[in-house]
Amino acid sequence: MDMQGQRVLHVTQAQAWDALNDPEILKSCIPGCDKFELTEANVYNVGVAIKIGPVSAKFSGKVTLSDIQAPNSYALNFEAQGGVAGFGKGESQVSLHPHADGCELKYTVHSTVGGKLAQLGQRLIDGAAKSLAEDFFKRFDESLQAKYPGNEVADALSTADAATPSGSVPTWIWLALLVGAGAVWYLVR
Repeated sequence: MDMQGQRVLHVTQAQAWDALNDPEILKSCIPGCDKFELTEANVYNVGVAIKIGPVSAKFSGKVTLSDIQAPNSYALNFEAQGGVAGFGKGESQVSLHPHADGCELKYTVHSTVGGKLAQLGQRLIDGAAKSLAEDFFKRFDESLQAKYPGNEVADALSTADAATPSGSVPTWIWLALLVGAGAVWYLVR
């Protein structure tokens, strides 16, 4: 599956980067996510429980970040196992760019699935991944508004030299994991 998209976020680039590096925000935005654990530098274990139709599965996965260029972009590789339901793996590129209304998040994802998931058909998988991405972005937008209430983007843009917290989980990782987990979830369903 190949997917790409973009989304305008009504916060500054620094605020978006900060939120994308907040494991609690990301955990709450990914449907069914119950685990985010840093296991080594730039490597995270993730758990997602999904029910698709009559099939329920718990996927365990790993996300590895690379080519980190804070607060602009990074790449990630992900893999997830769901037992008899199947597996998913892939890579993603995520970037943030200044925008008149805040910042723009752009992403590309390339993933493959196997096992029972692969038997569901590409159209079904693509539709599920897009639906999960939309759900993630809706939750992420709500989280940004809660974290930065009454945000005045123009004022914040003039003071957008905030430091990026070190050792936190980049949002790009969670976004790619969400898209990958969504594809797996929808396939198992």
